This record gives sequence, C-alpha cells and structure tokens, in this order.
Amino acid sequence: MRVLLVGVGGVGEAIAVVGKDRPWLEKLVLCDYNTGRAEEVRAKLGLPGHMPVEFVDAADQEQVLFLARKHDVDLIHNAVDPVYNEAIFDAAYEAGCHYMDMAMTLSRPHPSDPYHVCGVKLGDYQFERSEAWERRGLLALVGMGVEPGLSDVFAKYAQKHLFDEIDEIGVRDGANLEIKGYEFAPTFSIWTTIEECLNPPVIWDEERGWCTTEPFSEPEVFDFPEGIGPVECVNVEHEEVLLIPRWIKCRRVTFKYGLGEKFINVLKTIKMLGLDNRFPIDVKGVKVAPRDVVAACLPDPARLGDQMVGKTCAGTWVKGRKDGKPREVYLYQVADNEVCMRKYGVQAVVWQTAVNPVIAWELLDAGVWKGCGVLGPEAFDPDPFMERMLSYDFPWGLQERQPQDA
Repeated sequence: MRVLLVGVGGVGEAIAVVGKDRPWLEKLVLCDYNTGRAEEVRAKLGLPGHMPVEFVDAADQEQVLFLARKHDVDLIHNAVDPVYNEAIFDAAYEAGCHYMDMAMTLSRPHPSDPYHVCGVKLGDYQFERSEAWERRGLLALVGMGVEPGLSDVFAKYAQKHLFDEIDEIGVRDGANLEIKGYEFAPTFSIWTTIEECLNPPVIWDEERGWCTTEPFSEPEVFDFPEGIGPVECVNVEHEEVLLIPRWIKCRRVTFKYGLGEKFINVLKTIKMLGLDNRFPIDVKGVKVAPRDVVAACLPDPARLGDQMVGKTCAGTWVKGRKDGKPREVYLYQVADNEVCMRKYGVQAVVWQTAVNPVIAWELLDAGVWKGCGVLGPEAFDPDPFMERMLSYDFPWGLQERQPQDA
C-alpha cells in the first residue's frame, strides 16, 4: 500500500512509528507545512527510504491532489485538524484514490435552537457525497482513529457477539494522566478539543433521531478499569453518535468524556472571551483566528510525553439483553504513558489513536475490509480488526458490569 499522510504532528508521528516496519506498507509520504518537523520524525525512525517528506498546505486541495498523483498513492490519510477535511477529502476523490480520516467534517450549530436541534452535523458534507464515491468505486473510511474508530469497532463487535437487543451504546473516555509543570496542557490538539467540547453535543434517540443538548451536560461518574477509577464524564460532541446508528440498531447513543472541573472551566473561559472562534479576525491589520492563537500559546501535545504520567482509557459501554436477560459490558483499551514512551517514543494519547488506522490500512490492503462510498468502521466485520490488535501490542479488555435493571 502507498499512503499519503497529510499531517505529521503527534498522531502523524505515531502513525509513522506504528507503520514503519509493516511489510505491506510500500510507501508512506510524510506531508506537513512544517517540513522540519516531518524530517525530524523521519530521522527519528532511522531515515527509512520508503518515507519521503513533502511540503503541503492542507487547505490547498490542488497541492494535496498534486502529491497524491506524484506518488501514485492508493490512499490519502488525513491526520490534521478537521477544518481541512473538505479539501483533503475532495482531493482524494479527484485523485481517484481512497481516503481515511480520524475526525469527520465539521458541524455548524442550528442558528436559532442549537441546544435542541441539529444544524449541520459532523460528517454531513462527506455522507452527502457518498453516492458519488460509490459510483467511482472509491472508499472514504471516516472516523477511523480510537474515538471514533476503535470505539465503533467495539460497538459492532458487541452487536455481533454479545447482544440480541441493544438499548444504549455509550462511548466513555477517561484518564488519570497528569502533566508535570503545566497548569493547563491538553494531551491532544487544542484546536480539535475546543471544537468538540464547546459545540452542542449530539445524542441519538430512536424516537427523536439526532438531537442536541448543552455542552458538558448530564454529568455522571464512570468507573474506569486498570487503576484509573471513577471519573466524572459529561456530554461532548463526537462522531460515534453520528456513525453508530447508521449501521447498528439501538435505542440510544451517547458520548461522554472525562474532562474534569478545571479543564471545563478553562474551556468555558475560552468560549466567554471568544477565543474559540476559528475564523480570522483583524488584529492591528493582521488576520488571525483566535483559536490558532490559543493553540500557539499552549505546548505541543506531541512533545509532552516526557512530562506525562498515568493512563488513558477509551471504551464502549453497551447495555441491552442477551438470551432474554439484561446485560451490560464495557469494551476498552488502556494505554499507559510510561509504556508508550519507553517502547515507541510517543505519548499515550497519540499512540492509542494511531494504531487503529494502521490496522485498518492492513485490512484494506489485504482485501479483508472492502467497500465503496463513505463508510464508518461499523460497516465492516469487527473480528479481523480485533484479531490483529494483539499483534500490534494493542490489547483490549471486556468488563461485565451489573445491569441496573437486573
């Protein structure tokens, strides 16, 4: 397989680390606007000959298209902030190659009733073009990271093997990570964090369909496994809620994230000051997006690994019935930062995200996963994916929980 990797930040670097020695990966083109960063990653990996470096402006569809054709790639993998998704997605279509991302095209809140009614939903731009991709025999596999991605694979696995009926699928993400020396330092892109945490969260309800609620609503304490323990989680906008109901029959889908009171208060302050704005404003004759300023003031998550301690957990909590009896399970993956840094030289959050697309690349390359149009991870058989997780040093767990109505 020949892949054009657009974005060599924290997750992009981790993707290169995971994919480096895979015999089926013929070429991985490291593309970034900061070619020094891409060259640094390439040198860190031992200057592999099958990983050339290219400059790219991810907002420039023609540049992405040119590079895809220059390197005759099979797939363009989008590893940049989702504000660039439309350009990269459209470039893949024009190039006649497959596409994959880890976050779908952006939403826009409903103009008059944002906390009850959906406006433009995550991924709408992509799903509206699914038939065109299908006619050309091309696949756009959207939302193939850890959340979304692995969490969706877990949901499909639960449907296939663990339940006869599903009441609710709730993705729950929590951690006990600490970053020494920083009062506020997100472990993932602050640009994406602001987008998903401050937009109206979406909930799927079988009777009402997709509807919205207020940011940070419906707090609950979820007990995470492997020593992380109880963490308060709140509603956050996320792709799983838009993906899972398209392929899995269930009555309700939610996504809740363990942010913590301090983190939530910082985000609320960013919102209050208008610093969440992703559109450029005039500052003494200079056009700048406030959100980009916030990002520039914070440390690069890719370089925080040495200061981080603790674990992060991504997982899918499923409630329903099996053989006429109530059942609840939590399928999960836990990444320990100390282990990730020692083994792979990247921090836990980006490593946990990066493994999943590389497994998906392998499945596509082998023809085990196949399809065309715009599809989510739920559209594929989960078994081959989960069977490969151990060979990627990526173990998963299944925790039976006491059903509340048992």
